[in-house]
Amino acid sequence: MGNFGFLIVPLIVLVAIIAMSLRVLREYERGVVFFLGRFQRVKGPGLIIVIPVIQQMVKVDLRIITLDVPSQDVISQDNVTVRVNAVLYFRVVDPERAVIQVENYYAATSQLAQTTLRSVLGKHDLDEMLSERDKLNNDIQGILDQQTDAWGIKVTNVEIKHVDLDESMIRAIARQAEAERERRAKIIHAEGELQAAEKLVQAADMMKDSPAALQLRYLQTMADMSTNGKTSSVFFPLPIELTNAFQEFTGHFTQKRPDA
Repeated sequence: MGNFGFLIVPLIVLVAIIAMSLRVLREYERGVVFFLGRFQRVKGPGLIIVIPVIQQMVKVDLRIITLDVPSQDVISQDNVTVRVNAVLYFRVVDPERAVIQVENYYAATSQLAQTTLRSVLGKHDLDEMLSERDKLNNDIQGILDQQTDAWGIKVTNVEIKHVDLDESMIRAIARQAEAERERRAKIIHAEGELQAAEKLVQAADMMKDSPAALQLRYLQTMADMSTNGKTSSVFFPLPIELTNAFQEFTGHFTQKRPDA
């Protein structure tokens, strides 16, 4: 036993070093390993060995990260001040660049998202912010994805959540919407009057070509008035032929009067 006593301490140190060197990375984790300060390789997932002191490892999560972009004061192209917030979804696709090219990729992406949100929305007016959110989301996502590509970051989606307006602007938009509804109502009413006038002209042309149609319409009007319980009406039928004869006599008398 005394012969092996001097081996106990080195053996304990060796076991401790091996225990400290063993690391377990989950399926969604990667380890960026540096050897004496220089990049060596990306390891994981599973069981890996990192030698203490000589090697250092930075763990990187590859899952999609949800980033809440704080409310930003934006002045639109038509000089309207609004407060806009959004949510950003991104993930790390290159752990090496995410660790080496940027100090803190989470904070850098957050600051870039805030400035991009203000700059993109400032190029549009208020109506576009309220009605074309899908287009604005795509524009912001494209700019962020292009700028974060050098950091090994992939922006998967951007969604504008709220566009907050002050009370005066809300009242102005309400008045504008009311005026628009009144304009549409007047146009619809005018179109209805135009269609009604066209139908009346067509009916007059048909009655002119067919005297029997005028007689039938005359009888229908008498029937409608007689069935109305609120009024009492007495009708004296007058033949259409007598009316036509009177019109012909009047026209003949008018034509001969200048010669007299």
